[in-house]
Amino acid sequence: MTTPNNLSRRLFLQRAAVGTLMATGGSTLLAACAGSGSDDKGSTGGGADKTADNPFGMADKATIDAVIFNGGYGYDYVTFAANLVQKKFAGSTVKVAPSTEIAQQLQPRFVGGNPPDLIDNSGKAQIGFGTILDQLETLDDVFEANNYEGTKIADTLYPGAKNPGTFDGKFVAMNYVLTIYGLWYSDSLFKENGWEPPKTYDALLDLGAKAKAKGKYLFVWGKEAATYYHTMAVDGAIKEGGDEVRLALENLKENTWSMPQFQGIFKALETMVKNGYFVPGGAGTQFTAAQAKWSNDQQAILYPSGSWIENEMKKATKSGFQMKGVPEPTLTDKPKLPYEALRSAAGEPFIVPSKGKNVAGGKELLRAMLSKEAATNFAKTRLAPTIVKGLVPADGFGSTALQSQTAMLDAAGTNVFDYQVFGLYGMNTDQLVVWNSFLSGQLDAAGLTKGLQQIMDKVRNDSSVKKIPVTK
Repeated sequence: MTTPNNLSRRLFLQRAAVGTLMATGGSTLLAACAGSGSDDKGSTGGGADKTADNPFGMADKATIDAVIFNGGYGYDYVTFAANLVQKKFAGSTVKVAPSTEIAQQLQPRFVGGNPPDLIDNSGKAQIGFGTILDQLETLDDVFEANNYEGTKIADTLYPGAKNPGTFDGKFVAMNYVLTIYGLWYSDSLFKENGWEPPKTYDALLDLGAKAKAKGKYLFVWGKEAATYYHTMAVDGAIKEGGDEVRLALENLKENTWSMPQFQGIFKALETMVKNGYFVPGGAGTQFTAAQAKWSNDQQAILYPSGSWIENEMKKATKSGFQMKGVPEPTLTDKPKLPYEALRSAAGEPFIVPSKGKNVAGGKELLRAMLSKEAATNFAKTRLAPTIVKGLVPADGFGSTALQSQTAMLDAAGTNVFDYQVFGLYGMNTDQLVVWNSFLSGQLDAAGLTKGLQQIMDKVRNDSSVKKIPVTK
């Protein structure tokens, strides 16, 4: 579960300028401005001369310590890249350890001055970026280096690959996986019942009634992923109202959640809850168990998620499911952005702490991950693209979900957007509480509005939190 992040397949993104997002989640509020960089030769973990084949000067027989978020994508794709490093640098050792509690496990190591050399700072328990920005290496030199095939890395990536990890002009987080957000469904089930994927919230309500008549639910949720419905609502409101809504969010504007675009969606969702269109008990259900009620049991017929969902549920998806994605619905049939517009961004933010014992090694592992061999391995085994372009074939490695992402991006054209506000200011943990209460029927639309506004107001009114204005 991450932000994640996925659009690549071939033509995928010539147009989809990877937005400016951070993976969903986060723990602590933004407080500091940014970045540092290693010195040239003699940076931590260096020791060898910098060459085209060793651009960061990694020492001979070095050890690299990496801690990787073990979420929807697992972590062995980094082990794959680590093996490439060990093969290229004989005698080197790369230790790749999984974690599901990044902040809890690694914040003490930052405080103690002994962080790992590379971290995938992702998941609901990621470290709030604002608290560590001044302790991170800038990563421009990684993109300027050649990959393992001898091509400049920057020339192999989709446009805007630096955007999600750049703060106050400092590029400090490499977001590796491309993600698109949408509604996911079983094409075979929909065809069997003569259903069409809904484009508006009215159509969504109509589909809920049809599903209920067949003994099925419209949606399901799990306690750790209640904010997937927050994402669906926000994305739909931005499509409905355009930049006016997006910039109000990004800049923590007063009474943002009372804007008519949000209110229309919240009231529609309230009706769905009251009509019994959600599988009950989600606030007490682990999120992958809840998702299996959609992908395996087909109790629910739709699920909002990032495009990591296929890989995350591949062991719990019914045979012949034929998973596909479509854009999130709009409130009306006359939105500012077309229905085909998508939220898309790079996710899985990888960082190199400046106080790691082997900064050069952390960057070298990133270089290996950006090789054609490692990025193709990720796309093929995770059924999701990386920021390395052109590595997913037209057949999506046989994945209907991956094929549908290509179609979604083709249809979106330049209508691709993203936002940073919730991950940037660490709101997800608090928002989970409010959304679990709302989806359980304990809060109505007015209560949801009040709860979300209080979370935003707390950030806006906290003078210790550095605000980053967004103007475009």
